[in-house]
Amino acid sequence: MLQELREALYRVVRQVAPEKNLAVAFSGGIDSSLLARISADLGKQVTLVTVGFPGSHDVGFSKKIAAGLGLSHKIVELDVHGFEQDLERVRKAITCNNTSHVENCVAYLCIARAAKGAGIRVVLSANGCDELFCGYNGFRAIYDAGEQAIMKFMEDKILNELALVKEISTVAQKYDVLVRQPFLSPTFIEYVRTIPLDQKIKGADDMVRKHILRKVALEIGVPEESAMKPKKALQYGSSIHKNFKKV
Repeated sequence: MLQELREALYRVVRQVAPEKNLAVAFSGGIDSSLLARISADLGKQVTLVTVGFPGSHDVGFSKKIAAGLGLSHKIVELDVHGFEQDLERVRKAITCNNTSHVENCVAYLCIARAAKGAGIRVVLSANGCDELFCGYNGFRAIYDAGEQAIMKFMEDKILNELALVKEISTVAQKYDVLVRQPFLSPTFIEYVRTIPLDQKIKGADDMVRKHILRKVALEIGVPEESAMKPKKALQYGSSIHKNFKKV
């Protein structure tokens, strides 16, 4: 099963991203680090792009993991004035009022702008891993309700994420940048559905989760500190949510 997942991960990135020159939206966590490692292994010229306010978790942590991966790394540090302007741009571009979606779109607007400035037209993101491999705490909360309830929760999460990535694509178009999510490819989603649930989550008290994905990450050379890192959503790790509340 581990080897099958590894092959599926490499295959879907190869299919979704044939371009040589790519940026990867990068927090330093397992999902983006896994995507970065696979892209580099496939011979891509990879630039990691991290967005966050000065002193935020993602800015500091991503530097350490990027160095461990040995890949080019660009940090986009936000300031309050620029953040307010980008927030207004996002609100004009999309009609969604979901706070998490808006915050993510602001982050990807900044990432797309940085990619454009670096002459890169394609950005890869690792969206989908938390949905497919039970990364969210919500999976623990409903674990005791049984597998059917967990799978229903998973499908709802996937649908929500597919809506988000459409919004991300809309805001990235401002800079003529394409944002692609290989792990939300229909064929990959279908394959991951066949992986036994106990390879993803062990119980209601499982604080780690995504077990089989973490094993692949370690196997292909993702630094252990990243591969075993607990979930921290982009909008929190970058301090975007904190500043969004202030605005």
